[in-house]
Amino acid sequence: MITHRVYMSFMLRKVWHIQFLEEDAKTVLPRKLTFANVEKVRELSVKGGGLRDAESKQAFEHGLSIGRGGMYLALTPQQYAKLKTA
Repeated sequence: MITHRVYMSFMLRKVWHIQFLEEDAKTVLPRKLTFANVEKVRELSVKGGGLRDAESKQAFEHGLSIGRGGMYLALTPQQYAKLKTA
């Protein structure tokens, strides 16, 4: 299956703000998400295939603990298409 690599950036400012960028980590995709619950951020990272190994899980959890971070996701064509629309 063809996957699309995108970078997911997250930041806590009263709620979790999620922004997606193309693989170059410069080109912003139009879809932005906000979540009040950190578990939704975790769920998103799992669905996107971002937690590949112990090191990526540890880095992700560290980002959550300090309120900001990012990771690359491997998305299906359907998931990627959703990010391309605002």
